[in-house]
Amino acid sequence: MHVGPILLGYGRETARSGNTGNQKDVCVSLTLENFPSATIPPHAEALRSEVKAFIAEQLEGVPAHVRARSWSGFDADFSRALAARGWVGVTLPREYGGAGLDAFARFVLVEELLAAGAPVAAHWFGDRQSAPLLLHYGTEEQRRSILPRICKGELFFCIGMSEPNSGSDLASVRTRAERVPGGWKLNGQKIWSTYAHKSHYMIALVRTSGTSEDRQNGLSQFLVDLSLPGVTVRPIMIGTGDTDFNEVFFEDVILPEDALVGSEGNGWKQVNAELAFERSGPERIYSSLVLLDLWARLLGDNPDPEDAARLGRLVARLAPLREMSVAMTAVLAAGGSPLTEAALFKDMGTEIEQQIPAEIADAVGRRPELAADPELVRTLAYLMQLNHVFSLRGGTREILRGMIARGLGLR
Repeated sequence: MHVGPILLGYGRETARSGNTGNQKDVCVSLTLENFPSATIPPHAEALRSEVKAFIAEQLEGVPAHVRARSWSGFDADFSRALAARGWVGVTLPREYGGAGLDAFARFVLVEELLAAGAPVAAHWFGDRQSAPLLLHYGTEEQRRSILPRICKGELFFCIGMSEPNSGSDLASVRTRAERVPGGWKLNGQKIWSTYAHKSHYMIALVRTSGTSEDRQNGLSQFLVDLSLPGVTVRPIMIGTGDTDFNEVFFEDVILPEDALVGSEGNGWKQVNAELAFERSGPERIYSSLVLLDLWARLLGDNPDPEDAARLGRLVARLAPLREMSVAMTAVLAAGGSPLTEAALFKDMGTEIEQQIPAEIADAVGRRPELAADPELVRTLAYLMQLNHVFSLRGGTREILRGMIARGLGLR
């Protein structure tokens, strides 16, 4: 049976043998086969009611404008309460302190947390990226030392990928680790590291050989204790007044030999596997969901026809994106790494995340009576200031579309 394309790309391919001037049209695509039909299995769905009850108790009385921060909201006590229920590191094996559940269970957990606007930032990066990375590429000593403490909510992580003047071009990193007796000496700078000022560790992508012109070659990942001498963290204030983002400076930071994660020079492969976890989850479509839910409730059971149509269009866009995320969860559960698919999903998902506050702002402009609700106005104002960040964090649209083009064979 023919499966229609989701994304279709055309390009020109120059022959590599014979007449080098010969070119031919090439057509490649991502099809529905890249997003296999999947449903959340009963064992994972069974978790949903328990998670809902926990969140309702924890967030009782928390207003929408606070909940709208969701995975940007840092609350160590909430993360530890979640950990006490066994819901941090749910996919990690029990021998490392995890719950031994699958990717579908984590999907249900994350979906409910984000839909309600729970403050998950404290444990977020450790749970979503750093722990799976250490499980797959770390040494046994790293696993036994670090993973149980992530699962208990004792260790919080940040990510060290972006650098000044590089944007999302991770391959151009200049931060360098050089071998010294007994370990490594780290020098350089990272930027946009979320909650580095409240984190215990960073997993940093750095260069261990060659220069930035060597691109992906010579990159490695390191586990960096942010309390070490020579580490300086400076918060960056954004338009909302928040200081989630940070610059992190490394000046002759001495790392132990076992700070290397995985193999030296294998950092590019490892970080791409990490980004598949980062870009494929429901957080890429749910950042504005608290606002959408609040607006829908204010519209009531008999909304203005234009508002009803607007709400229907937004929900109709969210629904297939959720199915795409479930499909990628199935791929991850089967041991796959949907790099191109995750880049496509993230690009499409952040677009709807940005569209939701813009559409609701237009709707409120049409219906001045809605502007009388102070919580709606505060929540909308926050997200209108923040929504430009949605298409930056986790990779800009330009970088993502370059990845998609490479995945399609067009670059």
